[in-house]
Amino acid sequence: MAREDFGAVSAAPDVAPVRPDEQLDAAAVAAYLRGKLPEADRPLEILQFPGGHANLTYLLRYGDREYVLRRPPLGPIAPRAHDMVREYRALAALGPYYAPAPRVYVLCEDPAVIGAPFFVMERRHGIVVRRTMPDEIPDDPTIRRRIGEAVVDALADLHAVPVAGTAVAALGKPEGFVARQISGWAERWQRAQTEPLPVMEDLAAWLAARIPPALDATVVHNDFKLDNVMLDRDDPGRVVAVLDWDMTTLGDPRIDVGTLLGYWPEATDPPQRLAVAMQPTYLEGFPTRREVVARYATRSGRDLGAIAFFETFALFKLAVVLQQIYVRFVRGQTKDERFAAMGEAVRHLADIASATRTT
Repeated sequence: MAREDFGAVSAAPDVAPVRPDEQLDAAAVAAYLRGKLPEADRPLEILQFPGGHANLTYLLRYGDREYVLRRPPLGPIAPRAHDMVREYRALAALGPYYAPAPRVYVLCEDPAVIGAPFFVMERRHGIVVRRTMPDEIPDDPTIRRRIGEAVVDALADLHAVPVAGTAVAALGKPEGFVARQISGWAERWQRAQTEPLPVMEDLAAWLAARIPPALDATVVHNDFKLDNVMLDRDDPGRVVAVLDWDMTTLGDPRIDVGTLLGYWPEATDPPQRLAVAMQPTYLEGFPTRREVVARYATRSGRDLGAIAFFETFALFKLAVVLQQIYVRFVRGQTKDERFAAMGEAVRHLADIASATRTT
């Protein structure tokens, strides 16, 4: 934990002391933010949100006033990845139109302050579902059904945000979006691989050759999944925030639907897919992937006939994401032991993606 003063530590259930190799310079943060935030002249306490595997998220506590600080992971990162400036600007643009987007307050583009750009946003309170269902959510299939439906609805609502004539229009260039996504993630694979994996090369070529005709462009979150959604503590079937906006752009909304499906295991999946499950959507009550597609199509009015392509891409992309994290562990750029098993997970995901694609 980092502090600017001395005293007792008080941690909420969803935060913890800062991991030793992910400390912030509390004095530098306090000095930079003083005068830029309400109550920022008071002593600063810094804790860490321990979930997630990439961007680092900290709780800034000034007495009873709390904020959230976001910064990229430590060590070298892929170009255009973990872009805090993009995330800040996306949240600022979406704020008037999309209630689950947290309010942002301060952007620091000077890496000299803490070693990387960062921004500060409001803290919203709620529950985030990660690998297992939190104890705060009753073990009730009806509640799990409502959670799943609320997540799908939040995505459809995001894709209904107005673009033309608003600040949102500056978030990206939708022409050629899917092709750029495929080529960009294929290049990231080349830079991050630690051993040959022919199935990944085959998938990259297959995807590049079969891009479906584009739908009208919308805001694309680009990492929309259950554990980037915060649920109301008193009513878990209500979304109170959507998090992690650092890859937000404009493009084909099916990219987001595919991402949601790629992270959405179900009970009838083969063991290798359940073995790499990062969300508990295989539990009774959660909608199946087919039901997710149907609900989104009904709410949005969009044709999802080519959705298998986008699910395949999502699984390919997830394999690359994990490989980028794994290579940092292999190179000693992070000591987080959670990353040691990710090499095997990458191989599983590549096989799952290959089995998901259609001719």
